[in-house]
Amino acid sequence: MHFDATIDGRTLRVEVRGRDGRYTVSLDGRVLEVDLQDTGRDFVSLLIGGRSYEVGLERRPSGFVVAFPDDTLTVDLADAARGAGTTLRRAASGPARITAPMPGKIVRVLVGAGDEVGAGQGLVVMEAMKMENELRAPRAGRVRELPVREGQTVETGALLALVE
Repeated sequence: MHFDATIDGRTLRVEVRGRDGRYTVSLDGRVLEVDLQDTGRDFVSLLIGGRSYEVGLERRPSGFVVAFPDDTLTVDLADAARGAGTTLRRAASGPARITAPMPGKIVRVLVGAGDEVGAGQGLVVMEAMKMENELRAPRAGRVRELPVREGQTVETGALLALVE
């Protein structure tokens, strides 16, 4: 999953890969190994490069506020960074497959099988690494398949929707 994250006025290109609390995170090409564990509502324990951090996460419409014991960072994510551009698998012709960019949980299903959708319209919202990602239709069409339901966990590459 790719993001453009703005922190204190500086924009970073972020790439996240992994699952089950173990992630490889690239920040402008700098690679970090990250272990993430939930420790309570809105709190996580992070192990980054051998250092442990207990942080609070406050969800905002534009991203998150991350509270460290001695510092607070505001992280803004652009709409395009929330997964729309990185999760579409298009065939040269035929249906467009929208797949899970990483393991996560389906939070909301925004359409139903058989619905007509416009290009860029939200199909499902999934949560991965404490972030909600709205996955969108790559083009106008009809939702042929929607094999997921709210509350379901999915693995990387799982089919979320098929638009034709």
